[in-house]
Amino acid sequence: MAEETTANNGLGRYHFLLRRLHSLSGIVPVGVFLVFHLLINATVLGGPQPYQLQVGRIHSLEPFLLPMEIVGIFIPILFHGILGVVIILQGAPNPVAYPYGANWRYALQRWTGYVAFAYIAYHVWQTHKLFAGLGGGRFEHDAAYTTTAQIIQSAPWVAPIYAVGVVATVFHFANGLWTALITWGITIGPNAQRKAGWACAAIGVLLTAAGLGSLRTLRAAEWEPQAAPAMHAEAPEGDER
Repeated sequence: MAEETTANNGLGRYHFLLRRLHSLSGIVPVGVFLVFHLLINATVLGGPQPYQLQVGRIHSLEPFLLPMEIVGIFIPILFHGILGVVIILQGAPNPVAYPYGANWRYALQRWTGYVAFAYIAYHVWQTHKLFAGLGGGRFEHDAAYTTTAQIIQSAPWVAPIYAVGVVATVFHFANGLWTALITWGITIGPNAQRKAGWACAAIGVLLTAAGLGSLRTLRAAEWEPQAAPAMHAEAPEGDER
């Protein structure tokens, strides 16, 4: 018992700080990026041109884009995800007094964390140029709509994986946002927490609709290789007969 208590005290020295950093990183920058990313993707609902325009604006930040991604997105996601797994595996106590009937949210927050972390890793592998040599990195910013549609349509299971990943990631963010408001003392009392819960639920619904809407559009998108019409057009000229 003495050894266990000592171990727990040793881990607990930075427990409060790490939990607060974990909570904060889930909102800024990870949550902010999630909202931004889903809203940018939702521009595909207006067709290829609006989506390409937004992607072009993002990639106009080159050559600073990759360092910005590493520092502002990849490292925070790894920090939040790895620390979240550690917290779950250590069975750290829940600091929030959930009202009756909210235990499912507590459990789903943990399970959606696992799903979201795996999904994000899969998505980054599929799309980012850093993984082009590992069978991924198939997204090309100069042909954003076509290459994104090709990724989604590359296999029958890709779209369902993305759908589950989007739902899990959005739930994890929206429910985590509600919890963070309590943890940081922003919503005090049942009434404020109830109103915040409805607001976070609305955010979750809107983001899920944006994510699944863009996914459905890309899943049904029709794209044609640009070289094919030119080849057919030149064939009669080369035929002397």
